[in-house]
Amino acid sequence: MKKWILALVACLTFSMTAFATIEIYEFENLEQEQQFKDLGNTLRCPKCQNNTIADSNAELAVDLRHKVYEMTKEGKSKQEIIDYMIARYGNFVTYNPPFTVATAILWLGPIAVVLFGFGFIVIRSRKPKVATTQEKEQWDADKEARLKALLDEKNDGDKQ
Repeated sequence: MKKWILALVACLTFSMTAFATIEIYEFENLEQEQQFKDLGNTLRCPKCQNNTIADSNAELAVDLRHKVYEMTKEGKSKQEIIDYMIARYGNFVTYNPPFTVATAILWLGPIAVVLFGFGFIVIRSRKPKVATTQEKEQWDADKEARLKALLDEKNDGDKQ
């Protein structure tokens, strides 16, 4: 019985390595291989959003790598493959999306926030401090007498 359990564990252990396969892509020439590597590092995985299709292990990234491989083998240019991916997945699939009306907020948003914040700080710092001067003008002898009376009352209360 121990032999059967040991054999089962050994089979399961060795079968797990089948899931850790490495994808091997064969090309006709070095230009195609270089184009495939460049595209793998240029295109973003739509599912992972922060990994290239070469770095991601998501099923969608694997499918995209296979599609890029097929198109590269067919002799398509780098730009044709990128155009196909943009048509299928949108501008998000590239790390450097072009400047369009839809992506304007992505390009101009951070600049607008910084300029708005800087302008707000400048305007607030140049504004005269009216509130403090008005408070000083409103301080008169009557308020001074009330303050002294309160302080004397407090001091007298401590002595009791």
